[in-house]
Amino acid sequence: MQTVRDAAGETYLLVKRSAESSRVRDPATGEERYVDNDELRVVDGESPLATAASGVPAPVRRTLGAVRDDRSLGLLAVVVDEGPIAAIDLLDAADMCESDIHGTISEFRAAGLIDEVDVAGRRGYEATSVAVKALGLLRGGSEGDE
Repeated sequence: MQTVRDAAGETYLLVKRSAESSRVRDPATGEERYVDNDELRVVDGESPLATAASGVPAPVRRTLGAVRDDRSLGLLAVVVDEGPIAAIDLLDAADMCESDIHGTISEFRAAGLIDEVDVAGRRGYEATSVAVKALGLLRGGSEGDE
């Protein structure tokens, strides 16, 4: 597979090339179509896997990079649904040990999914708009849903 662009600047994955045309896949929809070879140019230095991933909305890609398992995804969902939430309340709500929660929270903060905030005079966490959009999409909403 290779990353290619058509004359209009749209990026595709090259699936199969024949003498006169090539079958390309739109990374956003997965739809395939044939395009004349003279309308395509190979994009050097761009990974076809990165191109394939580009069809997944950016908030979801960022979230997938930070979430390790169902429990960490659940922790993010709690912060999205119940936040802002005090750290002590998050510890009570989660079935994770304190060090696992803090490690996961650190990963979420580094990924820009949550921010540290003050909740009634205590340290707490609030989901960023990226996390809210990602969870909405993962729960079956559309990118425009918040």
